[in-house]
Amino acid sequence: MIVENESQLTSAVLEVMARTPDPRLREITTALVRHLHAFVSEVRLSEHEFREAIAHIAALGQETTDSHNEVVLAAGALGVSTLVCLLNNGSGGQTGAVAETSANLLGPFWRLGSPLIENGGSLIRSDTPGPAMLVDAIVKDTAGRPVAGAEVDVWHSSPVGLYENQDLEQAEMNLRGRFVTDACGRFWFWSVKPAGYPVPIEGTVGKLFKAQGRRNYRPAHVHALIYKEGYKTIPAQVYVDGDPDLETDCQFGVTRALVGRYVRHDEPAPRPGIESPWYRLDYTFTIEPGEARWPRPPITDKVAP
Repeated sequence: MIVENESQLTSAVLEVMARTPDPRLREITTALVRHLHAFVSEVRLSEHEFREAIAHIAALGQETTDSHNEVVLAAGALGVSTLVCLLNNGSGGQTGAVAETSANLLGPFWRLGSPLIENGGSLIRSDTPGPAMLVDAIVKDTAGRPVAGAEVDVWHSSPVGLYENQDLEQAEMNLRGRFVTDACGRFWFWSVKPAGYPVPIEGTVGKLFKAQGRRNYRPAHVHALIYKEGYKTIPAQVYVDGDPDLETDCQFGVTRALVGRYVRHDEPAPRPGIESPWYRLDYTFTIEPGEARWPRPPITDKVAP
């Protein structure tokens, strides 16, 4: 088609998209073109703005490395990651429904190959000063029945707000580990209480935050990725109650169901060598029937020295 005007252009592109053989790909590309063209028309995107946008998109890929994923950071900063999660879990995005689901953001710091640890063990592999934390959790199905034999990959930031892959002072796989739920669906471990942290602002996402005057902090949380055949594999984050950034999470990840109670204890801990005060989190994860599939890791390595 020889294009004569902007509306004819959109029609021409949609006609090509409609010839896509795969039905789902056809649906996605058609909707993408329709909404992209409508967006460009609505804001009357200038040629300069278009070139700048292309440069920013290219930069997201260039700034993504083996130890940092700027694209995942950008998806969270725009609320897209959480929207995809809520549309596909719990209430399934039904208008007005309460999205009570344990599913949450995978985040940019999950790594494959965390060591398998016996229940009751510790995630600590190098000196990591901070208050001790006991996590005692149960995995259940949607009917409230315990799920035995589920593999749970756990990771979290240190008390200074750094993940192991960001911090050369932490040992390899520090504050990371995999557990298997027992016959009661339970897994438990010791670690140190994580801290909230600022997301990196040296790249493209940081430029957006600065331009919008946004705070670039995430509230403290513990990650869990739960895998069990016959169930949908879900990533979860359990946020620390009372964290000052619960209401202003720069990744829009906090849902009511995922705010946990990290209870402070001043009495002696039920484990030798643990100093007071220490914290305890009791939490129940719910997983839904579906396909068990490990996600693609957003990073693969530590930062270079």
